[in-house]
Amino acid sequence: MSPSLFNLGYLLAAVLFIVALKRLSHPRTAVRGNLYGALGMLLAIAITVKISIDRPDISGTGYWLIGIGIALGALIGATFALRVPMTGMPQMVGLLNGFGGGASLLVAGAELIAKMNEMEQPGFSDEALRFFIGSTMVAGVIGAVTFFGSLVAAGKLQELKWVPSGNIIPGQQAVNALLFLLIVAGAVWGTYDPTKMWVFWIIIVVASVLGVMVTTPIGGADMPVVICLLNSYSGMAAAATGFVIGNNGLIIAGSLVGSSGIILCQIMCKAMNRSLPNVLFGKLAPAEGAASADDVYAGKVKSTSADEVGMLFDTARRVVIVPGYGLAVSQAQHAVRDLANTLEAKGIEVEFGIHPVAGRMPGHMNVLLAEANIPYDKVREMDDINPSFEQTDVAIVIGANDVVNPLARTDPKSPIAGMPILDVDKARTVIVVKRSLSPGFAGIPNPLFAADNTLMYFGDGKKAILDLVAAVKEAG
Repeated sequence: MSPSLFNLGYLLAAVLFIVALKRLSHPRTAVRGNLYGALGMLLAIAITVKISIDRPDISGTGYWLIGIGIALGALIGATFALRVPMTGMPQMVGLLNGFGGGASLLVAGAELIAKMNEMEQPGFSDEALRFFIGSTMVAGVIGAVTFFGSLVAAGKLQELKWVPSGNIIPGQQAVNALLFLLIVAGAVWGTYDPTKMWVFWIIIVVASVLGVMVTTPIGGADMPVVICLLNSYSGMAAAATGFVIGNNGLIIAGSLVGSSGIILCQIMCKAMNRSLPNVLFGKLAPAEGAASADDVYAGKVKSTSADEVGMLFDTARRVVIVPGYGLAVSQAQHAVRDLANTLEAKGIEVEFGIHPVAGRMPGHMNVLLAEANIPYDKVREMDDINPSFEQTDVAIVIGANDVVNPLARTDPKSPIAGMPILDVDKARTVIVVKRSLSPGFAGIPNPLFAADNTLMYFGDGKKAILDLVAAVKEAG
C-alpha cells in the first residue's frame, strides 16, 4: 500500500474523532459518539500495525508482542470498565491519562535508542537530527509529568492515605520552578549536542519528580480541573510522539485531545470563577474572620422527615431536583428516578438542575441520570434552570454543597465568591438531603442549610429518597 492510502486512512480516523467529540457533547448522542471514537481508534491502530508489518526490520516475534499487548490491554480495559463504579470514574480517567503519558514516554525513549546508531551514519542531516531529538525530549518530558502527576491525582481522588498531599517540602513552588528551568536547559543542551543522549534520561527523572510535586499541593475541589489538564498533557505528549515516529494519525489524535482538554479546563475554571493559574498555584481556603459553622447553623437548622416532606408535595406543582456528589456516593440515581416518576404521576412537573462542576468530573451527574434512564429533556443546565427557581415550589438538593452555597453571591471575601451557583435558595421550599452539616470541598459552612425556607433531611442519599418515595405513595 502507498503512503497516500495510509494518510487517507488516518484522515478518515481523524474525521471520526471529530464527529465523536461533537456527539459526546450531548447525552442523547454520547453513546454513539463514543462508538465513533472507538471506530476511529481501531482504524488508526489497524493502519499502524499494517505499516509495521511492511517494515523489513520487524520480525515475526514483533507481531506476537503486538497481539499480546492488544489482548492484555483489551482484557484489563474491559475489566475496569465493568467493575469500576461511577464514583470511581474520575480516578479511572486520571489513570488512563497517566497510561497515555507513560506510553508516549516509552515509545519516545525506545525510538531514541533504536535510532542512536542510525544518527551516526551519513545522510542524517543536522536539521532532521535536531527535530527528532527535540520532539523526543518534548514527548518524554510531558509524558513523564503526565504519568506521575496522574498517579498522584488518582490516588488523591481515591483518598489513599499513602499518597502525599499538600507541600512536600518548604518553598515547593520555587523548587518546582527550578526543576522546570533545569528541564528546559537540559532539553536545549541535549537537542543541540546529540552526543549527550544521557541528558534525556536525566531530564525524564527530573520531569517525573516535577509531575509529583506540581500535583500534591492542589486541593480536592480542583482535582476535576487537574484531571482535564493532565488529559490535555497526555494529548500533547502523544502529538509529540507522533512527530518522533512520523505517525500522522498520532499527531492528529494527540492534537485533538490536547486542545479539547485545554478547552474543558477553561470551561470548568469559568464555572468556578477561577483562573487556571489560581487552580494550579492557589488553594480554596476560608478567609480570615469568616463565620464559623456554629455561627451559621446555631439554633437555625430545621430537620425534617420523609413523611413531612411527602406532605409538601400535596400542594406542589413544580419540583426541581439538584444532584451532587453525595448522590453518586450513595448510588441513588435509580431511587431519584422512582421519585420523579412518582411525583409526575401526581401531576407535578419535575426537572433536574445540573451545575457544570457538580460531582468529580465534567458530566458526572448527566451520566448518572442517563444511567437511570431519566429523559434528557428533563435534565437542564445551570443557566437554563436558574431563571425558573422563583417559580419552583420545592427544590430537592441531594448531596450538593458548594454549587448551591449563596455565599458565592453575597460574600466577596468567600473563597467561592463570584462562582456561578444554582439558585435553589429562591425556591419556595428547599429540601437538602445530606448525611450531616459537613462542609463541601471549599471547607466553608453553607447558609442555605440554615435558611428560613430550608428543611434538612439527614440520612444516606439512597435510603432517604426511597423512604420519601414510600411516603409520597402512602399520602396518595
